[in-house]
Amino acid sequence: MTENKDLFLRFLAQTSDSPLQLEIEKAEGVYLFGAKGKRYIDLISGISVSNVGHSHPRVVDAISQQAARYMHLMVYGEYIQYPQVRLASRMAEILPSNLSNSYFVNSGSEAVEGALKLAKRYTGRSQIVAFKNAYHGGTHGALSVMGNEEQKRAFRPLLPDIHNVEFNDFDEIQSITEKTACVIVEPVQAEAGVRVPKVGFLDALRKRCTEVGALLIFDEIQTGMGRTGEMFAFQKYKVVPDVLLLAKAFGGGMPLGAFISSKDIMSCLTKNPILGHITTFGGHPVSCAASLAAMDILQEEALVQQVQNKEVLFKEKLAKHPAVREFRSSGLIMALELGSFELVEKTIKSCLQQGVITDWFLFCNTAVRIAPPLVISEEEIDLACEAILSALDSL
Repeated sequence: MTENKDLFLRFLAQTSDSPLQLEIEKAEGVYLFGAKGKRYIDLISGISVSNVGHSHPRVVDAISQQAARYMHLMVYGEYIQYPQVRLASRMAEILPSNLSNSYFVNSGSEAVEGALKLAKRYTGRSQIVAFKNAYHGGTHGALSVMGNEEQKRAFRPLLPDIHNVEFNDFDEIQSITEKTACVIVEPVQAEAGVRVPKVGFLDALRKRCTEVGALLIFDEIQTGMGRTGEMFAFQKYKVVPDVLLLAKAFGGGMPLGAFISSKDIMSCLTKNPILGHITTFGGHPVSCAASLAAMDILQEEALVQQVQNKEVLFKEKLAKHPAVREFRSSGLIMALELGSFELVEKTIKSCLQQGVITDWFLFCNTAVRIAPPLVISEEEIDLACEAILSALDSL
């Protein structure tokens, strides 16, 4: 274990000066198992990735079977590959008719990059409206529309003509004009600490984008695949975007993302120039096979339908604790607002010692993140909440 820690610090590029350094040997369901066999309840799902749990047998089997048939064959879009075709067809079956054309990529950031290019190409405009405290990824274009200056400052100059406005501020909607190519928004702001839309806000965005001819892009990279209690958050809030972005849980634990729109809008990437967007590994057949299996699990095991009741269980157990200033949630993405990073850090460390993994939010370090795999049982919720309450009691 000491040797692996040394290799980790020496040879893996680090993203902070204090990585968690939790060494994991196995993962199954809602549990991670450490190098000495210690069991942890995973309440963050690898940041909203493992919605169907870790190493689900049906996903593992799908991966194994597809890997035995073929893996990478050719850059995206040239060969007919059954897992890609079947997944694209499946998405068209479950999404509205204006979201019938999928472009598969490798990650959420890539989905954002593709969507921004698509909007500029389709509208012929350059301005992008995004929201303060929004998180859209770490690549150059995604960073440009991120709503946090501290994350962006060291990497400027970034994309020009980005206009950041306040989420849930109806007055700011008028800043969307005939110069706007697109509005990119998380239906629920995740890294801001689970900020849900005010009643009518997403509707007003939809109406304004339609009025001025701008594309409305929903970043559902964290909220998609059942996390909020519907397969997609736009269904929960009853507003349909022009472009839908998916990743994280979309791959069932494998790297996969997508930007999805209408055939008419997506076709603009095929000409002037041809190959308007290119990826080598996007829509990898093994990842697509895993995604199809995860989709089956979500639907056949009725996991999405269970989300609301499980959300209520967490809220009933945690929201009334005197240390919790506010309990914010949309399905099984939840925030325990404690008021300071010091209290959050103490809570996270105490939970970890008790075998429960929690986290904070990138743009809200005063709240504890709870976003477990959707397969978590009532008994496992009880166990996890006991540890959290014990941690809160010790503050």
